Amino acid sequence: MLIHLRNIFIALFIIFSTNVSAQTDTNPPIPPVLNLLNVDPLTGNVEISWFLSPSHDVAGYVVYLYKNNEGYALDTLHNPLATSYLRTGSGSSYYSESFVVAAIDSAGNISPLSNQLGTIHTEIRLDSCNKSIEVLWNTYLSIPNQVQSYSVFFSEGGSSFIEAAQVAAGKNNLLMNDFTINTEYCFIVRANLAGGYLSGSNKACILTKMQQPPQWINADYATVREDNSILLSFTMDPSSEIRTLHIERKTGLNGTFQLIDQITSLEGPFAYTDSKADISKVNYYMASALNNCKIPVTYSNVASNIVLSLRTENNEISLAWNPYKEWNGDVAAYEVYVNTGTGWQQRSTGNFTDTLFNIHYSDLMYETTGDKVCFMIKAKEGSNPYGITGESSSSTVCMPVTELITVPNTFTPDQNGINDLFYPFLSFTPSDYQLIISDTRRKILFETRDYTDKWDGTQNGNPLPEGVYLWFLKIKTPSGRNISRTGTVTIIYNR
Repeated sequence: MLIHLRNIFIALFIIFSTNVSAQTDTNPPIPPVLNLLNVDPLTGNVEISWFLSPSHDVAGYVVYLYKNNEGYALDTLHNPLATSYLRTGSGSSYYSESFVVAAIDSAGNISPLSNQLGTIHTEIRLDSCNKSIEVLWNTYLSIPNQVQSYSVFFSEGGSSFIEAAQVAAGKNNLLMNDFTINTEYCFIVRANLAGGYLSGSNKACILTKMQQPPQWINADYATVREDNSILLSFTMDPSSEIRTLHIERKTGLNGTFQLIDQITSLEGPFAYTDSKADISKVNYYMASALNNCKIPVTYSNVASNIVLSLRTENNEISLAWNPYKEWNGDVAAYEVYVNTGTGWQQRSTGNFTDTLFNIHYSDLMYETTGDKVCFMIKAKEGSNPYGITGESSSSTVCMPVTELITVPNTFTPDQNGINDLFYPFLSFTPSDYQLIISDTRRKILFETRDYTDKWDGTQNGNPLPEGVYLWFLKIKTPSGRNISRTGTVTIIYNR
């Protein structure tokens, strides 16, 4: 009987003690500290890790998806030593997801929620007008590990990821302008945290499908035309899908480029005539290709007209001009052209790269058939990388023909090779010419209509005696003047 009572007492004590214990264990454990989130860029799964709760009675951990300030339980880990969880089926490939963790004790008490962390979500924006890729990502929270910087990695056409740049912790975008069109680019952003921790984002990819810009535009030439306009030509990379150019001009080295026109060509070189330019000044031209957003994406080299100047001093004519600027190749030669009345003829005997040229008027005077002599320079390109040969003509400069007539008053036809012939010295080529020689009784001894004929002091091959003879000269000059002159010439023999 006593044993039975004792057993009842013990049983009641145990039940009472258990109930008392159960009623008093209502304190939840201390929450863990959520340490790190990392997105697997291949699967989109999120690796979640935390520091253990410091509470002694911890039976496991509950992982929550955190949205709108509320936690939605994803899983319970019945392991007091668990410090990580792999979140599968995550939407972190499409948006940023936030998570919290709570500790649970053996009595089923759940701690307050831990600190919140959100995954880094990377987005890509392609700006085809400005040919840029912008990489954007959300800020990673710096608790408990301070964000020190972000590293942006990219892969081109399926190649391995390499670091494109490292940006400051307070920045969450990166602009890239150097990329190949019609190529897939993928990006991953990684937060570099204090303590050596790393948090990576999803993988974001984009195909750089955009309007094919020209890789080059060649300014073929700027050349002065006969109507004093400047003709321009530009050749564009034939693979370009852009066919519109802006034409810009500045006058003088200190000017600024200004838009003068917009032209479109479906094939072949782009030709443009600038009829408003002052050809007495050096004008510089440049073209740029416009994309669909009217933004210049590729620029040409610079082209300039050549301004020629002329200076005369006594018998010397000096020509000077500005160097042609600036072919993609080089200036292979400058050539001097002269028009004495019968059309342009190349005068320089060889190619030269100097911008000065001198010539004697006496070398030209017998070629002149008009009232002026004109000069022009042509620059020629060599070694162009696109196989284009440019040629630029300068402005034209002219000088009036110097119409001088000089007639000697003596000559010595003694056949010693010195002063044996009589003829008028002309600084031009006459369009009409007549020379008559007579004696003092007006008997004609010599007559010619060829200005190159010269009198040797004979009549019908017979030498004439020393003495005074009369001459009559009638000329029509290149400028159209009719000139008649008379005078005397004395034959002297050296004995």
